[in-house]
Amino acid sequence: MELPYAEPYKIKMVESIKRSTKEQRLKWIKKANYNLFNLSSENVFIDLLTDSGTGAMSDKQWAEMMIGDESYAGSSSFLKLKKTVKKITGFKYFLPTHQGRAAENVLFSVLVKEGDIVPGNSHFDTTKGHIEFRKATAVDCTIDEAFDTSIIHPFKGNIDLNKLEKVFKSHPKEKIPFVILTITCNSAGGQPVSVQNTKEVSQLCKKYGIPLYFDSARYAENAYFIKKRELGYENKTIKEIVKEVFSYGDGMTISAKKDGLVNMGGFIALNNEEVFKQATVFNIMYEGFITYGGMNGRDMGALAVGLDEATEFNYLESRVEQVAYLGKKLVEYGVPVQQPFGGHAIFLDANKFVPKIPREEYRAQALAIEIYIVGGIRGVEIGTVLADRDPFTRKNRFPDLELVRLAIPRRTYTNNHMDYIAATLKNIYDTREEAKSGYEITDEAPIMRHFTVKFKKI
Repeated sequence: MELPYAEPYKIKMVESIKRSTKEQRLKWIKKANYNLFNLSSENVFIDLLTDSGTGAMSDKQWAEMMIGDESYAGSSSFLKLKKTVKKITGFKYFLPTHQGRAAENVLFSVLVKEGDIVPGNSHFDTTKGHIEFRKATAVDCTIDEAFDTSIIHPFKGNIDLNKLEKVFKSHPKEKIPFVILTITCNSAGGQPVSVQNTKEVSQLCKKYGIPLYFDSARYAENAYFIKKRELGYENKTIKEIVKEVFSYGDGMTISAKKDGLVNMGGFIALNNEEVFKQATVFNIMYEGFITYGGMNGRDMGALAVGLDEATEFNYLESRVEQVAYLGKKLVEYGVPVQQPFGGHAIFLDANKFVPKIPREEYRAQALAIEIYIVGGIRGVEIGTVLADRDPFTRKNRFPDLELVRLAIPRRTYTNNHMDYIAATLKNIYDTREEAKSGYEITDEAPIMRHFTVKFKKI
């Protein structure tokens, strides 16, 4: 008899979560103006809003927390982290920040100017926000297969080389500060990018003299998919794959709250000394001194351990395959999801789930709200609300995909929780014909509105 899979860890501490009634949740979500970000976490049963900073740290990470060096400058915790970043990524220069969007803010303050064009693969919301805040334009060059959730393609995060070269040919080199490659591509459904595509994008960038940077929040999960799906990499270690992928770029930003396995932190890593020197000025202005960048010493120590743990196959197998476990359950129930499954989340296809709700009434947001009301599960909309308004016309941008993301925290929930989530979604899907109206916005911020937007039910 073949032995079943078992997680490569055991649980040392548990945290209680509170059940609630549907009536209570209806009251709470209305009070939150139908914005899931406004809910109190104690009113959420299973929290899948994000996998950012919500995972469980290991015993070795907690041990490192206890010996964190809180010196303002040149702490031993910083030096541990600096050494680990160089070992894992291969980049020469390193600046810590308090999280990923802070890293973007520092780096883009150096590189992005008004009127610039920044091509990439389905830019993440904060990435696009930092670009558009500087009156520049993000151009999506993702392959077309990414926008059909039923197509099985091993690397839906890939950049379309023809789309990218068209951008290069249509604009002066001076107006394209860099290409941003997001690994894995969150906005396309947590989809990976192949080594082959990375290499080809790098070669095209070099041909036109344009730098290549990585948004690396889930770089380790991306490497896991490469090992499992890309010919020639099945016998390479995760660390070897990571090192090769980063070798094709000029630098990276990262929210370490994902594949750094910590609750707070991020960094910039670079090869260009001049860009590094300019970035240190903004790092001091926005974040703190260059040897802590908004992070505690103990968090830097935990991150050094987390980067090492996250690039081990056994950990990644347990993490990615739990997401796939939920995805397979939903497919069995007929629930439309982005396939193949992403590394950090399951993405529900709201266009197929609730097609009768008009897009102008934010169908993905309506679905996310219903999931909370029925099951106490908090997800997040990745659709028209997140896509924001066009910065020039101020009209809603309607993306090809209307998704609800169910982001699974790392080492946090069991497969019994996955079964509960799947059953909740099956019940909602079985009654989907009843969903005919959605929500309208009553108040919104001028940029990155989805965090604070207010709705009313139609």
